[in-house]
Order: sequence, then structure tokens, then C-alpha cells
Amino acid sequence: MENLIFKEMNLSKEILKAVEQMGFEEATPIQSKTIPIILEGKDLTAQAPTGTGKTCAFGIPLIERVDKSDDNIQVLIICPTRELVIQVADELGEVAKFKKNIRIVPIYGGQQIERQIMLLKKKPQIVVATPGRMMDHMRRKTAKIDKLRAIVLDECDEMLNMGFREDIDEILLSVPKERQTILYSATLSKEIMNITKLYQKDAEFVRVTHKELTVPTIVQYYVEVKNKNKIDVLTRIIDANNYKLCLVFCNTKKMVDELTSDLNTRGYGAEALHGDMRQMQRDRVMSRYRKGLVEILVATDVAARGIDVDDIEVVFNFDIPSDEEYYVHRIGRTGRANRTGIAYTFVAGKEIYKLKDIMRYTHAAITMVKAPTIRNVEEVRLEGIMTMVESIIQNGKLSRYIDYVEKIVANEANDYSSLDIAAALLSIQLGTSEDNEEEPDDEPAEEFKPSKKRKKDRFGSSHEAGMTRLFINAGTLDGIKPNIIVKMVASSSSISGHEIGAIDIREKFSFFDVPDAYADEIISALSGKVHNKRKLNLEIANRR
Repeated sequence: MENLIFKEMNLSKEILKAVEQMGFEEATPIQSKTIPIILEGKDLTAQAPTGTGKTCAFGIPLIERVDKSDDNIQVLIICPTRELVIQVADELGEVAKFKKNIRIVPIYGGQQIERQIMLLKKKPQIVVATPGRMMDHMRRKTAKIDKLRAIVLDECDEMLNMGFREDIDEILLSVPKERQTILYSATLSKEIMNITKLYQKDAEFVRVTHKELTVPTIVQYYVEVKNKNKIDVLTRIIDANNYKLCLVFCNTKKMVDELTSDLNTRGYGAEALHGDMRQMQRDRVMSRYRKGLVEILVATDVAARGIDVDDIEVVFNFDIPSDEEYYVHRIGRTGRANRTGIAYTFVAGKEIYKLKDIMRYTHAAITMVKAPTIRNVEEVRLEGIMTMVESIIQNGKLSRYIDYVEKIVANEANDYSSLDIAAALLSIQLGTSEDNEEEPDDEPAEEFKPSKKRKKDRFGSSHEAGMTRLFINAGTLDGIKPNIIVKMVASSSSISGHEIGAIDIREKFSFFDVPDAYADEIISALSGKVHNKRKLNLEIANRR
């Protein structure tokens, strides 16, 4: 059976809109098989492991079947842990986002029961609960389930392992006989089959296992690194390979925000993508990413589900994913359209065991590499600079600068050669000197091999691909400084300050680089404005 497209299912426009915003288009196997069954009101026993999309598999059809005019609890979902209760309630909230007057309440131990009683008085139609706390509310008669239409036992095998069998029996015996009973479990033991026999009627059985997915067009590496050093390793790998379009995955929204902020502080063009962002913000970020105006997109798994960009060069698992299937989905964002993709996974300490599980699941060879050293990165930068030097020499027009070099060489008091001067200028360009070379134990790693897909040097000032150099008729005599240019541009256009490239300020005029897509907008926005009594004029100096 092929996976179904959500738009092909018998779903309301509100659910379809929510599903689209969650980044889903094609249903997972468990969703394709079980949503139609649940929509028909049939009992269901489904064997499905974690990470296969089972929450939406029962959540979508049950939300569709809720009667909004009925204030009784209509759906009860029982989960083994408070963490799963919260997770399921949150995901159902996303599904019901555009369904007005549908109320979902999570109930679990560890939270003040008075608060839960207050929420239950608001008459939710859907309750997600742990067995023990649900039993507590049933005894207090603060949660009435005599009008229940459907009950879900999520991760039933885990609940049995935790000793909740008696609670499950008592809950199932307390709900109306005429109801829909849905059971999800990773395994179907004799005890689970006993529950099925006792409490279900003519149940449909569905079994979904992990697909054995392989990704042959993606070269996969892993790097053993301490958590505190991850950002250094990330930036070195990007710099050593001149990657221009990167996708970085983190496990939490907080980590996404922190990493994005750190990357921007270090001078990289990074944007965040996660579930707390409004759809308009997500659309804006994705539009800029597709245009190549953002070099690093940092995302969570949920937010990245809708990403469909063919040119992503490399995927980084900044945090190792919690589920094997997430790994496959993550790295599958690169290597599209018959291209060869590259994926790096950062592994800290005991996470190596998680990585071995992933390797068994994907049947893929994930090769260990050492992180590039500062010297590796410097060598790449030098290659780019030398390419620029050769190009400048071929273009000529260097007589003015040759005169300066000849003056220094001719000075007998210095005894410098032209090679000394060239080497010193390279040191200035790189921001290094012989005094701050790396310690001997930080030698270049033999295992590290930069990608062969070299692009133009990302450290070049006005020679970056995708950038336009603009001329402005104001310079130091007009009080122009780099921060003033950044402020003028950012406040007058839709570009942010960190996207502005190299700035070159002269006495009476200046140059600055901006992404190609924004050049005309900035010229239009600033031309004619007045700065220190000078009417500004902007035009394109050159386009690369």
C-alpha cells in the first residue's frame, strides 16, 4: 500500500490547513493505514514503533469526529508517562489549531490537581492522561467519562510493563460499552491480545514496522566532540569546505535559538526555524534560504518537515536524533536531484551507542572523522586568497601598490624582501601571526578531508558569489562609518544588518556588498535621502 496524501483523505479544510502548517504532505504508513479505519468508527489494534507518526494517526481522525456542540469528554487518551501526555496533547493542539471550540486537556501526576480540576471544569472534549491520575479524577468525579465516544491506549505495552494493568481494566470497565476502542503498541504480547479480546469488538489489526531505509547518495560522517566544543567544530567544518547552504538540526527549540544567535555573533548568516515561530516568519526564513541569502538554517525536526530545497550541500546533526527514522529524514534533505550529499553527526560521550543503533537501522557506513583544526581552515583560506591574488595580478592596474612595495624594499635600514612583505600581508589578511600558531598536539587530522566541491573563497571581501557591490556618494568626510551604513540599510529595507557584506569607506564615497536580491530595493530606499546635508546617491558598482 502506497502512503496516502492528506489532501486525498476525507478531511476537513481546518485539519488540512493545520497538517500543512505542521509540514506534512504525505501520510506515514501508520497514518495511511489507520486514519481511514478510525474515521469509520471501527475498533483498532495497531502495532507501530515510536517515531512512526502514530499520534497524528489517531489524533487527526478523532479530532474530526469530535462533536463541538457536546461539552462532555468524548475522547480519552491514556499514555504511560507524563512526558508522553504532554507531547501528545501538544501535537493534538497543533492538529486542532483551526478547529474552533475544541478543548484538549492534559492530566498527569506531579501537577497540582486543583489546576487540573479547574481545566476540567472548562468542559474539554479531549483528555490526555496517565492511568493513575485519571483514576484519581474518576474517584473524585471531577472527570466524567460516562458519555465517552472513543478511548485510546497509547504505548499499551509500556503501560503493562509499568504495572498499570489493573488501572487499564478499571478505566475500560467504567466507560460506555458502545464506544470506539483504539490500541497502539510496539509489540503484541499475549497480555495485549487479551485486552483486545476483552474490550474490543471486531477490531481491525494493522502492523507497521520500521522501513529499512538507505541513503546511498549521501556520504555520512560522525565526529566525536564534547558538547562545549560543538559550535567550534561546526564552524571549522563549514569553513574548511566552503559550504554555502547548510542545514543544522537541534533537538530543542531553545538549542535552535541559542545556536543561531552564536553563529550570527561569529559572523555567519544563520536563521532559526522552529514551532514557536509564526507561519509568516517561517515562510520568510524559507524564502530567504531558498534564494541563498541565508547560509545556515538551524531547525528542529518538526519545523523542518516541510523543507524542500534541492541545493542543500550538507546536513549537520548538531544533536544526535532521538529516533532512527528522524536521522534518515534529516540527512535526506541533502543529496537530492541526483546530487551527492554530505551529512555530519556530532556524538558526545555515550551517544555513540545511539549512533550504532542508527547504523544498524540504516545499513549505512557512517565514517568517523576528526574535526578540522585551525590550520586546516587556514590552508583553505590561503587557497582562496591566492586565487584572488592571481586574478588581481592578471587584471593589472597595480602600479600604485608596486611603488609602495619598492619603497619598503629599497629602504636599506629594513632589509626586507618582497617575499617578506607578501607573507606579512597574507598574515594580516588571515588575522594570524607566527606567535599564535597551534600547539603541537593540534596537528591536522589525517582523517579530515575537505569536500572536493570547492567554491569561491567565502572570506573574500567584495568577491563573494551572490553579492552585489553598491556605490554610495558619501565617505569619511561626511561622517560615514561602517555602523552608520549598516544602520541606514537595515532601517530602510527588509535586509538585516548581519547580511551586509564587506564595507569599504573612502574619503568622498564608499562601497558595500549586499545580497543580489536586495540590491535594487536598497538603491530605491536610500537614494535621495540626506545624510549630514549630503543628498545620497546609490548605484551598482559591479555585479558578480
